[in-house]
Amino acid sequence: MSVQWSEPWLIGLMVFHVVCVSLTVVTCRFYRAQICHFLLMVGLVYSAEYLNELAAMNWRSFSNFQYFDSKGMFISLIFSIPLLLNTVIIVMVWVYRTFSTMTELKTLQLKRKTRREKREKSD
Repeated sequence: MSVQWSEPWLIGLMVFHVVCVSLTVVTCRFYRAQICHFLLMVGLVYSAEYLNELAAMNWRSFSNFQYFDSKGMFISLIFSIPLLLNTVIIVMVWVYRTFSTMTELKTLQLKRKTRREKREKSD
């Protein structure tokens, strides 16, 4: 079966995913906002099963074809996977930040240690 990507709800979903990726990039500097964004996306992925059931019951009101099967393959591919990839990007940013902070902390500790040793030698 072919997907008609010109359907308004699919275009809206693609715009939604673009907005989510944009928010991920914008919130990189704002930790709390990124946490909220992350939790919202995880919540949406969690609710995908319920969204699939709702869409399967009401597909005639917004779509030309029944895309929503009982296994949820279509909604997983077009809804959940992009959101999960977005959350993986956020986790990678968090891990990078954590390593950067740990490196900075260790560098500061070593600098303090060398200053302390220099003071002790001069005394």
